Amino acid sequence: VAGGSIRTYDPEILHKVFELLGHSDKEIQNQFGHLLEAFKYGVPPHGGIAFGLDRLVMILAGEQSIREVIAFPKTSDNRDPLMDSPSEVSQEQLDELKIQLIK
Repeated sequence: VAGGSIRTYDPEILHKVFELLGHSDKEIQNQFGHLLEAFKYGVPPHGGIAFGLDRLVMILAGEQSIREVIAFPKTSDNRDPLMDSPSEVSQEQLDELKIQLIK
């Protein structure tokens, strides 16, 4: 009914995880350097736990799969059929919000 974990707090391990995810040293430094630098000063072990209402509803409803009770379902490729997202954004919408896409 609940899930949780202990977070990675060792900057060397975090760096190795980013490498395993395919990030170059330059990308790691540009995107996560501030975090790794802060962690060098010491971070206590930390974690969290969250109780899932959807899991509780699944149990109460006698369902075998959480997909049967999830409020906002996603497909296996993370699309949202209820909101049709992600969807294409028009240039007009980007201009209105002053957003520029970098390709």
